[in-house]
Amino acid sequence: MVFEVSERTSNLIREEIELAKTEVSEKVTTLARGSAVGIAAGVFAFLALILLMHAFALGVASLFGWGAWAGYLLEGVIFIAIAGGAGYFAYNSFEKTGAPIPTEAIEEAKQTKALLTPGDDAQ
Repeated sequence: MVFEVSERTSNLIREEIELAKTEVSEKVTTLARGSAVGIAAGVFAFLALILLMHAFALGVASLFGWGAWAGYLLEGVIFIAIAGGAGYFAYNSFEKTGAPIPTEAIEEAKQTKALLTPGDDAQ
């Protein structure tokens, strides 16, 4: 009987490990595909942004009768303000999130341990 329980426990642990490997593999594959498409989208968006930046700077300069340098200067100031706001948002997001701890996996491991540990009913 002890051998059978030990064997079943061992099989359960092996199956959980195999399930975790499969799950991680699927997620990594999905993330890799999404990352590749995201990088391609980012490259095209960056190229479009370069063209739009030139058009904006020259358009502002033309609209107000300024030289091209003034349009580029105004555009630079606007981008610095946007970068500052984005940096502040990112800083706050990191501060609120904290350490990336897998709380669900830890809780599942505690439950499995409680089920497999004899005489540990107090927890």
